[in-house]
Amino acid sequence: MPQFSNRYLKTYTMTEFPLLLASSSPYRRELLERLQLPFTVDNPAIDESALDNEPAEALVQRLSIAKAQAMVKRHPDALIIGSDQVAAIGGRILGKPRTHERALAQLKQCQNQAVDFHTGLCLLDAASGRFQVDCIPFTVHFRKLSDGQISRYLLQEKPYDSAGSFKAEALGVCLFRKMQGDDPTALLGLPLIRLTSMLMAAGIELPR
Repeated sequence: MPQFSNRYLKTYTMTEFPLLLASSSPYRRELLERLQLPFTVDNPAIDESALDNEPAEALVQRLSIAKAQAMVKRHPDALIIGSDQVAAIGGRILGKPRTHERALAQLKQCQNQAVDFHTGLCLLDAASGRFQVDCIPFTVHFRKLSDGQISRYLLQEKPYDSAGSFKAEALGVCLFRKMQGDDPTALLGLPLIRLTSMLMAAGIELPR
C-alpha cells in the first residue's frame, strides 16, 4: 500500500478548498448530498482490476487512493473524495455482474450466506498530496431464496452495476435476513460517518 498520513498539517475552510467527488456513481453523489456541502463531480475512469492475490481490503483502499489521485491534474486545489467497494464471500471477491445471467448466478451463490462488503474511502488534499484512507466493513446475511424470488427481483430492479447484484436502498432489502456494521451508508457505497470524521480532521466543521 502507498504511504499515507491520517493527519493534515493545517486545516482549511470550504472557501479555500473546493470539494470534489471522484466518481461516476449517482448513488455516491446522492449520498454525499446528505452532508449539505457544496461539491462537484468528476469521473476518474481508472483501471479497477484487482492485482494477483490482492485482498479485498487492500484492493478498495488502493483504488480509492488511485481514483482521488487521478483527479489531481484537473483539480489541483481540490479536496478530493475517492471511494471503491467490493463484495466477497469467504474472502473471494464478487465483481459487478453487468449482465442478468451473472447477477442471477451471484444471487444464487449469495442466498443463505453471509456476504462481506468492503468499502474503501480516501480524502486527498490535491495541493499537498496528503491523504486519509480507510476501509469500512459491512456484512449482509442473505435469506434462503427461491429461483423465482431471485428472478423477479432482478427483473424489477436490474442491479447489474451494483456489487453483490442488489440495491440495498431499494427492493434489495427483501433479500436480507439481517445486516451487521457500524455505518449503513458504507453498504450503499460511501461511508458518511467515516467521511465526516475525515472532513472534520481536514478542518471542515459539520454540520455547517
